[in-house]
Amino acid sequence: MADTEALACPFSGAVDITTLGNTAHEQNAGLRDAGPATRVALPQGVEAWVVPHYATLRDLLADPRVGKHPSHWTALSEGRVPADWPLINFAVVPGLLTSDGADHRRLRNLLGQAFTPRRVEELRPRVEFLVSGLLDRLAGHPAGHPVDLRPEFCLPLPVQVVCELVGLPGDRWDRMHELSNALVGAGTGPSGPDMGAVQRDAFALLTDLVDLRAREPGDDLTTALIAAREADGSRLGADELVGTLLQLLVAGHETTINLMGNAVRALLTHPEQLELLRSGAVPWSAVTEETLRWDSPVNHFPLRYALEDLEVDGVVIRRGEAVLASFASAGRDGREYGESADVFDLARPAFRHLSFGHGPHFCIGAPLARLETEIALEGLFTRFPDLRLASGDELPRRGGVVSNALTGLPVFLTA
Repeated sequence: MADTEALACPFSGAVDITTLGNTAHEQNAGLRDAGPATRVALPQGVEAWVVPHYATLRDLLADPRVGKHPSHWTALSEGRVPADWPLINFAVVPGLLTSDGADHRRLRNLLGQAFTPRRVEELRPRVEFLVSGLLDRLAGHPAGHPVDLRPEFCLPLPVQVVCELVGLPGDRWDRMHELSNALVGAGTGPSGPDMGAVQRDAFALLTDLVDLRAREPGDDLTTALIAAREADGSRLGADELVGTLLQLLVAGHETTINLMGNAVRALLTHPEQLELLRSGAVPWSAVTEETLRWDSPVNHFPLRYALEDLEVDGVVIRRGEAVLASFASAGRDGREYGESADVFDLARPAFRHLSFGHGPHFCIGAPLARLETEIALEGLFTRFPDLRLASGDELPRRGGVVSNALTGLPVFLTA
């Protein structure tokens, strides 16, 4: 991308994404056909740009002329974003996901120590233990009765792992997931939860966690962040601490739940690919990477902002306008993956995707998500070799802007 003089935008008015198809992938195909960047209408009339192609999105994610701090968003500063906008928390909660430059590097350096490959690998025995327990519990279900793997298997593992990582007591895990689920489901319809109340409740829960760990330190990330704040109070403000914990808890399990569910569905609807795994022709890591490309757990992630007028393949995004990172669309871009873009193929010669982002905001928890997913999938299909869907190939998908996920995953565990 390069700066340019004012070019005329070829689109008149914002596009209603839902008119482009019934599913997220159909809608994204319509966005790719529409052009390199399309202005779309979000809930309550808020507008943003969608960049749906792999190469242009990759460049945008690494472009220093694109920021994440809400002060860059003209519509917000001019009062054109309603206070109860369903996606407001993605824009305004202080922390790692809404910071730029030195502030972002400061927060990332503080958190990065917990997510190094070595530290994540040290979690392997714990993850294996938790997976084994979940599989034992699945085996206890009555034979011949379907089991919904989303709440029974895909959800508990990443919830427990990330909650233990930050030191959240077990009696608060369900409430944390309930609040997190409301946040990522924002914008699914007109009758959604009061997002202001959701944010207040989430901040209250995590403020209590910070108070608890200040009184009772533990071997967890919250305790480490408190220690860093006390060592140098200017390094981590109170709001930043709570906001960062919220972002870690939400991103640290919601996307992994979606990834695991999407991967199970992909394997059960592509038996020839499952056979490649069972024969040892491809490693289990291939399932994670190809699912991240073919059926990304995140559809459109809010928000980034142009710090100056930007040209995206002939379309100008003006300074202060908001941009959605369309990860699910980029993963099926025929310009990047050719005629096989829509094909789930574990034998691809190379796996490339943007589902963990690109550039300075590359997902800090990517190694942990990969570890959890690979251990869980291998354990599930090894323990239950006759696993099959209980309701046909077409499973209901979750609506909304952010998540690309199943609402349920009913299966039969045995023949």
